Amino acid sequence: MTESERERRPEADEEREDEAYGLGSEVVSEVLDALEAEDAPRVLALVDDLHVADLADLIEQIGSADREALIRTLGDGLDAEVISELDESVRDEVLDFVDPAVLAKAVKELNSDDVVYLVEDLEDAQKEKVLEALDPEERVVVEQSLAYPDYSAGRMMQRELVKAPPFWTVGQMIDSMRAAEELPDPFYEVIVVDPAMKPLGVIPLGRIMGSGRPTLLSEIMNEDFHAIPATQESDDVAYAFSQYHLVSAPVVDEDGRLVGVITIDDAVEAMGDEAEEDILRLGGVGDESLADRVWDITKSRFPWLAVNLVTAILASLVIDIFEEAIQAYVALAVLMPIVASMGGNAGTQTLTVAVRALATRDLTAANMWRVIGREALVGLINGLAFAVLVGIMGVVWFGDPMLGVVLAVAMIGNLLVAGLAGIAIPLALDRVGADPALASGTFVTTVTDVVGFFLFLGIGGWLLL
Repeated sequence: MTESERERRPEADEEREDEAYGLGSEVVSEVLDALEAEDAPRVLALVDDLHVADLADLIEQIGSADREALIRTLGDGLDAEVISELDESVRDEVLDFVDPAVLAKAVKELNSDDVVYLVEDLEDAQKEKVLEALDPEERVVVEQSLAYPDYSAGRMMQRELVKAPPFWTVGQMIDSMRAAEELPDPFYEVIVVDPAMKPLGVIPLGRIMGSGRPTLLSEIMNEDFHAIPATQESDDVAYAFSQYHLVSAPVVDEDGRLVGVITIDDAVEAMGDEAEEDILRLGGVGDESLADRVWDITKSRFPWLAVNLVTAILASLVIDIFEEAIQAYVALAVLMPIVASMGGNAGTQTLTVAVRALATRDLTAANMWRVIGREALVGLINGLAFAVLVGIMGVVWFGDPMLGVVLAVAMIGNLLVAGLAGIAIPLALDRVGADPALASGTFVTTVTDVVGFFLFLGIGGWLLL
C-alpha cells in the first residue's frame, strides 16, 4: 500500500462507516447516470444486490421521470416487497405504471399482511387492481383482514401460520412442517390449538428442535402466552411486544378463535410508525413525507400555522397592554424576547419527554404528581441559574441594576411555568382523549409567551416606572 493510499484510507473508512446501512449517495448517482444513458444492463447490475428497503429508498429519492424509467427497466424483476416498502404517495405513483402482469406475479409472493399493508391506503381503482392479481382464496383472506378497523391487530396480522393439536408429538410436528409445500416466512412459534381453534399455548421452534420426537406438544408448550384480540389497536400491540419481549403472538377473534399471528417485524414497524407520528405531530406537520407534492404539504401545514397566528396575536395583545411602559422604557422591548424564548425552549424540552413517556406508558396516574413536582423543581432550578446570568447581562448591557432584577424574576417565573405547562398540558389532553402530540406544542408555546411577556412587562412597569 502506498503512502497516499494509507492517507486516503481513514477518510474512505469513515465514509463507509457513515453509509454502513442504508443507501449510499454514490449508488444513487450511478443509477441516475445509467438511466440517463438508457443502459438497462448497468441499471440492473447496480440494483441487483440492493436490499428491498434500500431499493425502495432509491425509488423514493429519484425524480418522477427517473422513477418510471427505473420501474420499467426492472420489469418482471420488481419485487412486491419493494412496493410495500414505499411511502404511500410514491407507491400510488408507482402502481400507475407497473405492468399488471408484473404486479400480479409480484403480489402473489407476499404474505397476507404485506398485501393488506400494500392495498389498505390505495384508491379503490388501484386496490381492485392489486386484488384482481390474487387467487380467489388469497383475495378472500385479504378482504377479511381489510374488514378490520384501521390500525388494528387484524390489519397487522398474517394469516399464514403453523398450528397443531396438543396430542401431537414433536416427531409428528417436525414431519408435518417438512411435508408442507410452503411454510410462513417468517415464523417463530407453533401455536397449539383445541378442536374449536382456540389457542392453548405456543412452542418456540428452538424448543421443538431440542425435544425428543416422542415428546407430546402439550408437555412443552408455553401456556403463559399473550393472545391479541383482532380489534386491538396497533399501538397497544406494539406496546405488548415491547413490554413482554414477544417475538410473535396469536391473534384471536371475538370468540377467542385463532385467526392469524403477528410477528416481531410487524410490531417493530408499528413502533416506528407511532414514534414518527408523534414527532410529526409535535411539529404540526401531520402525515407528511419528503415525497409529497408542494400543494399537499402546503395544505397540511396551513391549519397549524393559522393556529400559531392566533396564539401569536394573543401574545401581541398582552404586549399591547403594556404599550406605555415599553415606550417609557425602551430596554423592555429589547429584552422581552429573551424571557419568552427561554420559556418556550424549556417548555418544549419538558413537553417532548412527557409526550414520549405517555406514548410508552411510563407516565401514569401512579407517578403523575411525582413527575409534575420533578419538572416544576427542574424549571425552578434552571430559572434561578439563568436568572443570575440574565440579571448580570441586564446590568452590564443597560447599566441599570433594577432592570437586571426584573429580568431575573421574570426568568424564574417563566421557566417554572414552562416546566409545569410542559407536563400538565399533555397530561390534560391525554385525560380528555386527545392526542398529546397533536396540540400540546401550540398550547405550551402560547402559555410561555403570554406568561413571559406578562411577567417581564408587568414587573418592569411596576418597578422601573
